[in-house]
This record gives sequence, structure tokens and C-alpha cells, in this order.
Amino acid sequence: MSTIVLISGANRGIGKGLLERYLALPNHTVIAANRNPDHPTSQELSKLPTAEGSKLVVIKIDATVWSSAAEGVKTLESHGIDHIDIVVANAGVCYTYPTVAEVQEKDLKAHIDANVFGVVSLYQAVRPLLQKSQRKPEPIFALMGTTAHRIVNPLPFPNGVYGPSKAAASWYSVKIDMEEKWLHSFALCPGWVHTDLGDGGAKAFGVDEATQAQLMVSVADSCDGMMKVLGATSKAEQGGKLVEWTGTLLDW
Repeated sequence: MSTIVLISGANRGIGKGLLERYLALPNHTVIAANRNPDHPTSQELSKLPTAEGSKLVVIKIDATVWSSAAEGVKTLESHGIDHIDIVVANAGVCYTYPTVAEVQEKDLKAHIDANVFGVVSLYQAVRPLLQKSQRKPEPIFALMGTTAHRIVNPLPFPNGVYGPSKAAASWYSVKIDMEEKWLHSFALCPGWVHTDLGDGGAKAFGVDEATQAQLMVSVADSCDGMMKVLGATSKAEQGGKLVEWTGTLLDW
């Protein structure tokens, strides 16, 4: 039986890295849930190597539009997909780094739209298909986590919109795991990764190259580690937790 994986925001960066790795496994149907399936970065996904028995399905889900997840998931019927085993809620935004005194209403709303509403609407849309999964020990709903939302010992950077939006998303990750005894929900922290988002943060914070080399990780290394976590994780061990790409449990 094919394992069915849905990854949101799978056209670049971490999402694409995970997509590539799942497609390289035999008997996997991998769903790329992207904001614009017609964008060149989405179109190019069809060129990725695919293992025997595996295939790619690209659907439209815009994390900033509440109804988009339900509409996108409904199209899976036309692909013969009636269940999902693993969901990686990767789509999100981070484009400004204000202090609390500098926070603009439009920026806070934009981050909450994508990083909170987008996660909740995606979960509600995929939940019926996750319930039909036969995956053991249980199906997975993995939020792309971060340490940027910490309340205790927060990072010493201005983070007035991304941090609180991810804190809210993390609360939902924990609460879903509590509410759904049949589902393993947890947050998977990729580390500080050399992506557009990660490099943008390093530039905004004035982090020099030597420090970047010490603190940051490549997309390849992060995704390799996260694949190991996703392959071995269970509700009993890591349900409702924040798990680093190395497999280390992190404090919320």
C-alpha cells in the first residue's frame, strides 16, 4: 500500500527538500500543496526523480485564505486519494522583524493569517483523510516548528510578528495532540536553515558569515534529519512536543 504524504509550501526550501526525499522512497504518493501550482517553482517539481511506485500530485492551497485548504483537499478525490498518512504543515511567512514598539497591524495580521489561520484551516481540511489512515503507530500532523516563539529565554532578536504567530500555531499543535487520541501531532523544528527565510533573518539581524557557519544548517542536512525524525516518531514519545531536526526534544 502506498504511503500518502501532504506537504504545504512544497515548491522551495524546506518543503521542497522534504518533497524530494519522500518522492525518492518507493510506493509514496506525495502531495505538494502550493499557493500557485502554475508558478514555475511548482511546475518544476514534476522533473524531480521519483522512485518505483511513487508519484507527485500538486494541488492549490493558499495558507492566507481560510477556505483554500478545504477546496484544495477536495480535489484529491479526482486523483483517487481517499486518505492521508502524514501531513507536514510547512507553509508560512516571515518577512519583517520589528520590535514590539514597531509592530504594524498589517504585518501582524499577515503573519497570523498564514502561520495560524493557515495551520488550523489545513488541519480541519485534512482531518477526515487522516482519520482513514492505516499508518502505525498512528498518522502524523507535523507543524513546522521554531524556537523563535519562546516565552522563556526568547531569542535576542526583534521578532514582533513572526514569534507570536508561531507561538499560537504551536499551541494548536499541542492541543490537537491532546484532543485526538488516534493522531500524533507535534512540532518539528528544522533549525536555522539556509533558506530565503533563514538567510533573510540572518541579514536583518546583522549576523556575520562566521556566526552563520556556526549556527545555521543546510537545507539538505536539515531535511535529512527531519526525515529520520518523521520515520521514527510516535505519539507516545513525542506527541505534543517540539522536536529538533537532530531528534533532540526542545523546550517550548
